[in-house]
Amino acid sequence: MQKLFAYSFREELVDRDISDIVKVLPTVDAKIQKAAPEWPLPKIAHIDLAILRLAVYELTTTKSEPPKVVIDEAVELAKSYGNENSAKFVNGVLGTILKEEA
Repeated sequence: MQKLFAYSFREELVDRDISDIVKVLPTVDAKIQKAAPEWPLPKIAHIDLAILRLAVYELTTTKSEPPKVVIDEAVELAKSYGNENSAKFVNGVLGTILKEEA
């Protein structure tokens, strides 16, 4: 999450830890935008966007963890690093994406 956060400020900061995610960012970002049409990506807080990108990647691409675990972890990250509305926002976006993927 921290590297995706840094990437949102400087796109040249891609290392092997996030390179797989960055490769599919157009798809990931499209899913986020579709799930939260009232929030254009540039308007989403950078930390919330980093959390969402990581979680959406895990939900839709790697699928290595159960969806409930991914969403719970993302919400906890949002509570720790975001603002008072971040957890609710992240939970709502991920819940919408999960419904669409099912």
